[in-house]
Amino acid sequence: MICTVYTHNIGVDKIVEVLKKSISNVSVNTTENSSIIVAETKGGLFGKDSKLLINYRERLQPDYQIHATEDCPLNENLKGLYGYINSLPTNNDKVKGLFLAKVQTLNAEFSIQQEGSIKNLKEIILELAQELDAVLFVQPDAPISKSNGQHFLDKNLDLIIDGEGNCEIDDLVVNIDTKYYDKPMHNVTEDQKLRKEQNDAFIASKNIKVNKNLPFVESEESVEIRSAKEIAERVTILAITNFVAFNSMSGADALAYINEHNLLSLVTPAEMDFLQDPTEDKKSQETWKCECIWVLFWALNKVNNIGFPNTLADLNNIPSEEYPVGKNKNPWDFINGQTTVRSTTEILNANDLYYRLDWACVDARINGVQLEEVHPGVVYERHYALNWLINYNNVQWDDVTCDT
Repeated sequence: MICTVYTHNIGVDKIVEVLKKSISNVSVNTTENSSIIVAETKGGLFGKDSKLLINYRERLQPDYQIHATEDCPLNENLKGLYGYINSLPTNNDKVKGLFLAKVQTLNAEFSIQQEGSIKNLKEIILELAQELDAVLFVQPDAPISKSNGQHFLDKNLDLIIDGEGNCEIDDLVVNIDTKYYDKPMHNVTEDQKLRKEQNDAFIASKNIKVNKNLPFVESEESVEIRSAKEIAERVTILAITNFVAFNSMSGADALAYINEHNLLSLVTPAEMDFLQDPTEDKKSQETWKCECIWVLFWALNKVNNIGFPNTLADLNNIPSEEYPVGKNKNPWDFINGQTTVRSTTEILNANDLYYRLDWACVDARINGVQLEEVHPGVVYERHYALNWLINYNNVQWDDVTCDT
């Protein structure tokens, strides 16, 4: 094998188009998420035939970030690729950081193998790389090689990084197709810049890895924070499911309570599934929602400080009179009594912090590192609640994602 080409772009049309400029006989055999491309040249009367073999595959769900899912082979490969690159030494931290950011955007890969000798092979690979804005994983004996060991090249076939940390370039562009954004990108505001700068400094002060290439979270002018009533409704249902998770009441009793107080419309499909069949595994997962409850109480000004995520939230620190459900309580008294929410600035500051902490947790997990400074489960659940608070991607509770 000569190299493996990685690109953000999907589809084989560009590949075939480039090949046909130099090789007339090109065939494609495509299945659902992969293709085999064969480009063949005839050797003439005395020469041998030559072939260029390309094995192409793409992500099941193209995006601009690596997913936590394990059901996509290429996505799993990208996790390993990210970890490998992250482990390499470097003499250019900026380029390495940009390369790691670019790896997360990759949606397709294809290997290039040669049988015989293809004329102008280097030129063909260069044009493929430039047309696809690609990065290449290259073998040391390849005709485009720039190192004595396995290494990575950019679209101009210049060295990004090798096993010894060598780098030939000063910059690396990370392009993302705008169709992968749910909302158009806006100019970065001063509040976004300041928020990122302060949180990066805070995270670094805790001896936690900082990724300075992470984007900004929403600006104060573009975000719409959930209303006090929405938050109160959500925390009420979470409090009920939390009682079931900790065996304070049965699923059947919880459903009876919900129906008695006309709360059924506030229960999500996932919560209904849990309450109807609260298995021990589901209870274990649901106990983590304590962290979400804690964040939502904080948003309603019932908790003074979220706290640092190195310890679990203790809901016993919330006065019983402030809790939405309990003996002889009508949850609607709590719901209708909530009128104020923390400022947009406070909520975005917290959201930005937990977004960056969550990235550090994901990065540690990908690289097989145990992060001691924070509890990844706490970070994830708080990030989840904060993303819901800022209407991230405009989705309902069950569909919130914690993209990093």
